[in-house]
Amino acid sequence: MNLEKIGLQIPEILLPNKDIDLHKWSVVACDQYTSQPDYWAESKTTTDNAPSTLNVIFPEVFLEDSDGDQRIENINSTMQQYLDDGVLEPMKNKGFVLVDRKTSQAPSRKGLVVAIDLEQYDFNKGSQTLIRATEGTIVDRLPPRIKVRQDAAIELPHIMVLIDDPQRTVIEPLFDQNPQQLYDFELMMNSGHIKGYAIDTPELIEQVAGALETLASPEVFADKYDAEDKDVLLYAMGDGNHSLATAKAIWEKIKEDADDPHAMMDNPARYALVELVNIHDEGLQFEPIHRVIFNVEPAQLLKDMHSHFAGNCSICRCDDAQDTMSRAKIANLDHVHIIPFNDADGYGYIQIENPVFTLELATIESFLNDYLEKTGGKVDFIHGDDVVHELGVKEGNMGFFFPPISKHSLFKTIIFDGALPRKTFSMGEADEKRFYLEARKIK
Repeated sequence: MNLEKIGLQIPEILLPNKDIDLHKWSVVACDQYTSQPDYWAESKTTTDNAPSTLNVIFPEVFLEDSDGDQRIENINSTMQQYLDDGVLEPMKNKGFVLVDRKTSQAPSRKGLVVAIDLEQYDFNKGSQTLIRATEGTIVDRLPPRIKVRQDAAIELPHIMVLIDDPQRTVIEPLFDQNPQQLYDFELMMNSGHIKGYAIDTPELIEQVAGALETLASPEVFADKYDAEDKDVLLYAMGDGNHSLATAKAIWEKIKEDADDPHAMMDNPARYALVELVNIHDEGLQFEPIHRVIFNVEPAQLLKDMHSHFAGNCSICRCDDAQDTMSRAKIANLDHVHIIPFNDADGYGYIQIENPVFTLELATIESFLNDYLEKTGGKVDFIHGDDVVHELGVKEGNMGFFFPPISKHSLFKTIIFDGALPRKTFSMGEADEKRFYLEARKIK
């Protein structure tokens, strides 16, 4: 069993002790509900001062608040307190955690919590490593995350990493092995149910490693993707791209500061805890990530957009949201991008002929990124149509709706075209995101 070959480590996973209320312990990924502080206020009420991962994460909705440094200091001290007080305890054996998650949209989504090797991950454009980003990484967004992680005693992952396993050889067969159950409870805020099982025997670990080794075989890879001249891609980022990039940046800094970098190779910071998910899992759905723009004048933005795309852009107003979506679908022709939008004046869609880019999102961002930098507008990345319907129609705002991409073509796209634009897709709705639960020491 060559774990380095498949970019894995068998971690010592920490879980809350048997007296902890897991319903209050587990909260959703910090990069969700970024324009909805009420969600996080309700989460705080739900936890009711009990031990909770809410106390050891930094929800991004609060990143621009003035108390950031104090919040990070509290996070770090609470992490250490949870360790000192035995709130978190190691599993009986080193190993993985098999996960079965019921969401609002799917009866089951299966995953496997493992530790991946940051030495085999590179988020930079053109990367050919075993582990790759699927979307562009904005390096400027890493510093606040680095600030949170660099002095942290533990990590709690909301990262989900994809494998392309159409024969279901890695994760799914583990459920037939009668693994020991670790937890079984309802998640807060009507976010479904989750069960976890220990994959901690030599036989089961060997089974996982063997199946991944087969997927990582250069011959299997080349045949699957018709990619004889490409390096093997085994793991593709699903959720938490910037969190994994943060872990990578810290690991590289540790090596850079070390007198003998080779002596640091056993450092726990070399690895990151993630949940592997098979892209072919029926419970995994790709959802688009929409955009809501704040502090803009929509009429002027549309006028400037029309000029930017010269004679290839037309803007159509519609009666309402339903009319917009219906007409947008009808108008969707080859070599045409249709992007529905809303603002305080109602709904409509933008039609762009002969676009330069493959994705509608890339087409719009080719204009929006520079425009917002010049005008001072702000963008938020929105999971779910309903939030765009709510926020986009407010005065000074504007919403853009984007279609989903096909999950079945994702790996081949990354292999041949490289990373997609940032925040192109989401694995499910916001309430389907990974909840913090397992932990691992990183100091």
